[in-house]
Amino acid sequence: MGKTTGFKEFSRQDRAYAPVAERLQHYQEFIIPLNEPDLRQQGARCMDCGIPFCHQGCPVNNLIPDWNDLVYRGDWRRACEVLHSTNNFPEFTGRICPAPCEASCTLNIDDSPVTIKSIECSIVDRAWEEGWIQPNIPKHRTGRRIAVVGSGPAGLACAQQLARVGHKVHVYEKADRIGGLLRYGIPDFKMEKALIDRRIAQLHAEGVAFHTQTHVGVDMPVSRLLDDFDALVLAGGSEQPRDLPIPGRDLDGVHFALDFLQPQNRRVAGDPVEGFTAEGRQVLVIGGGDTGSDCIGTSNRQGARSVTQIEILPQPPERENKALTWPEWPNRLRTSSSQEEGCERIWSVASKAFLDDGQGRVRAVACVRVAWAKDETGSWRMTEIPDSEFELPADLVLLAMGFLHPVRAGLLADLRVELDGRGNVKSGTEGPEAYHTSVQRVFAAGDMRRGQSLVVWAIREGRQCARAVDEYLMGKSELPR
Repeated sequence: MGKTTGFKEFSRQDRAYAPVAERLQHYQEFIIPLNEPDLRQQGARCMDCGIPFCHQGCPVNNLIPDWNDLVYRGDWRRACEVLHSTNNFPEFTGRICPAPCEASCTLNIDDSPVTIKSIECSIVDRAWEEGWIQPNIPKHRTGRRIAVVGSGPAGLACAQQLARVGHKVHVYEKADRIGGLLRYGIPDFKMEKALIDRRIAQLHAEGVAFHTQTHVGVDMPVSRLLDDFDALVLAGGSEQPRDLPIPGRDLDGVHFALDFLQPQNRRVAGDPVEGFTAEGRQVLVIGGGDTGSDCIGTSNRQGARSVTQIEILPQPPERENKALTWPEWPNRLRTSSSQEEGCERIWSVASKAFLDDGQGRVRAVACVRVAWAKDETGSWRMTEIPDSEFELPADLVLLAMGFLHPVRAGLLADLRVELDGRGNVKSGTEGPEAYHTSVQRVFAAGDMRRGQSLVVWAIREGRQCARAVDEYLMGKSELPR
């Protein structure tokens, strides 16, 4: 693939960012893409490695060497076709996927993997510009009807696949716009929402019907869907946030991350939104993952006085031991573009209490340093370091510690669907019962089934679930797995 000696001739070159001072003034994307000659050079770096470990790293099984080679040769339209053969929404993954494929790239042994994510994004962006992406309207209709609950990446991928083989698909979304957490969880500066809108237009042209502001299990009984449809797909995501039930949790100024991020996305969309912002405030973000990073970027754009992020786990190494980790996803120190824009990061810290300013508002968080060590069973255990208590001043605390499981009240409770040990909808991914739940004709995919995960995993599960539904309804399926 690529140029035989390309990996030796060309150095890794990735997309650049607009200057921090400039990008903090708006909520638009700020990535500066590579030009075509540079992209072709980067595609040329994809070596003929024999075993494409990037396939192992990519949940949707992208044919990465194939479209890298096509970009190198200048056949962008064919590259677009190959890319879409495995991924319904590469413009999403090309922006917000952490690129485990690059971690698995053979060239990552030398810390210079092929810029797979940038090439992927450039392919699909060019395809939209050139008008190559058009609705794929089925020639025949099956007469079968499927309801999909949830319009995140899993639900949309599932709906699109099923519509393309001739089924009538209805997508139900409780929010006022389609997109799930892509719409109201991911900040616009990471992914502008016009990208979702044009995909929605494509799905609509392919025959998918959308129903917004319809909360199944609240506004509509799930029994109606079971009566009206031949199959039901649960793709509602994992929305129960992990709380921090320590003293002072009820103080004003302590919020879940999404209660902060979602209103800002609505403001950017032009909706009249009241409520709190980070302007002029000392912000403390508890949690070191992607959601925490989104809180940092949003806080800085809103004009926060200061931003601090704490993480209970220890700081990872700046460089992993390749001999032990490659081609698996490594535990290493990663710094997001939002963190680069300005924040203090503190590791190995546990929160003990939210402290009152005397008027019912949070003024600081009482913290303690912690240490991690393996016990006699080999499990990691946390202990507090004696006499290491300290306070972090904060008048806005954002809890970004992940999500536990899907919300159980309403839909899941009414269905009485079986849950696994973590509280997710119980369903396997292999064999004749793949993606089937314990309730007849009901399927599950995405975070609602696997727990909180990446957009790329949601797309994979949506696609595979669509095949399972098609097989169930028709006895066979031509959809790719």
